[in-house]
Amino acid sequence: MAIDYKAAGVDIEAGYKAVELMKKHVQGTMRPEVLTNLGGFSGAFSMERFKQMEKPTLVSGTDGVGTKLKLAFLMDRHDTVGIDCVAMCVNDIACAGGEPLFFLDYIACGKNEPEKIAAIVSGVAEGCRQSNAALIGGETAEMPGFYPEDEYDLAGFAVGIVDEKDLITGKDLKAGDILIGMASSGVHSNGFSLVRKVFEMTKESLETYYDSLGCILGEALLAPTKIYVKALRSIRGAGVTVKACSHITGGGFYENIPRMLKDSTRAVIRRDSYPIPPIFGLLARNGGIEEQMMYNTYNMGLGMVLAVDAADADKTMEAIRAAGETPYVVGEIEAGEKGVSLC
Repeated sequence: MAIDYKAAGVDIEAGYKAVELMKKHVQGTMRPEVLTNLGGFSGAFSMERFKQMEKPTLVSGTDGVGTKLKLAFLMDRHDTVGIDCVAMCVNDIACAGGEPLFFLDYIACGKNEPEKIAAIVSGVAEGCRQSNAALIGGETAEMPGFYPEDEYDLAGFAVGIVDEKDLITGKDLKAGDILIGMASSGVHSNGFSLVRKVFEMTKESLETYYDSLGCILGEALLAPTKIYVKALRSIRGAGVTVKACSHITGGGFYENIPRMLKDSTRAVIRRDSYPIPPIFGLLARNGGIEEQMMYNTYNMGLGMVLAVDAADADKTMEAIRAAGETPYVVGEIEAGEKGVSLC
């Protein structure tokens, strides 16, 4: 009996259908610099309009969504994890001072279900729209026997640009600079291996309503990662120089905030300076997780922390609000051993 690729578990026709279904989502992310159409072997992007920069510098970021995907599988909800994927890449670019230009995604699955793939890509496209990045390509790999039929992995890669003089490096930080945090939407895309230990991973558990959350558990946990590109663009547009910036991802405050500091500067953050979203209290209580571990794993309600000159604090807060995000003055920079103190 003759055997073909479909009998081996790879459906080429499903691949074609998935591409057709995702085209309408991808189209809405296009920028004038994009020179190729979806379906080619590579994506081309013109650098012509960036020639006016003194020293145009590319910045890049790559990441995935991690085990948050397990919740998407259980809830059969696939249209938000793409936003997480984009956010994890473009927020890293933005906190270096970069403007995201384009994004590529990679989806590996056990079975190509075109409608599901299109739902995932619709989220990726939404993340690209929020960050003004063009979705110029991607790959859907059907890998039967490697992934279970109803599971997939999702990762992405973004490229941005910044004039070298505008790179955010922390080199000009000084004692007295103000720390401003931007509110997160919840857990974002980190610490889900611990989340999955704390809460029973069943459809019933995820569909349990909690008064403290004002929604079912799964909804609170699946809330997509905030994208802070527009807020940082708004700050730049207000004429403020961001001296240092940290994207609060896995490793929480203790690992990420020191990454933005120069030697002999210390970040001092006041825990009571902003409201901590209820999902973190629920996590800590249900899991018996100590406070130190919570701040060492999660964003605790702040997705990004940046440092500005004290004279620019009010202007920065206004610019963040104008971009639709919620800012808080959360602390300041002090002279001392490089690191972070919570008080």
